[in-house]
Amino acid sequence: MSGDEKSVRERWEALRNAAGPVDADALDALWADLEPVGAASILGSWRGFAFPTGHPVEKLLARSRWHGKRFLSVEDAQPLICRAEDGSLYSDTTSGRGAASLWNIEFRGETTATMVYDGMAVFDHFKRVDDSTLLGVMNGKAAAVSDSGHLFYFALEREHSAPENEPE
Repeated sequence: MSGDEKSVRERWEALRNAAGPVDADALDALWADLEPVGAASILGSWRGFAFPTGHPVEKLLARSRWHGKRFLSVEDAQPLICRAEDGSLYSDTTSGRGAASLWNIEFRGETTATMVYDGMAVFDHFKRVDDSTLLGVMNGKAAAVSDSGHLFYFALEREHSAPENEPE
């Protein structure tokens, strides 16, 4: 591992383990140093978490009991996998205004995997931390995703075994 890679990994670990608040500028800087990822390479089930920056989307996801995302194919993505009262997982197509798809889209000068929501002008861009971890940033119409000029950052960690309660 080169010094630069170690630096990126150390910064990732510090941000991942921070109790909060996390500086959105530090997430922006980390994003710039990560490698883009292709849409087809991220298929599967992912457990997610929000970085505690104080962005309003954090509260929405907490209320919905957001668990993560599921990419069944590049044309079939479930952006909001949530946990029901009984503990089962389901795809919340009401809050997400439908499903989504995966595309390779340019963002900040790089082409990377992007989830495009079917029912709203929102894009989740992804970059690779490692083979089982992605950093995500939500982008779209300013009123929907911006908080004092900062975008919403989250992470996805690959689920290696199928959850006990697969959503339909």
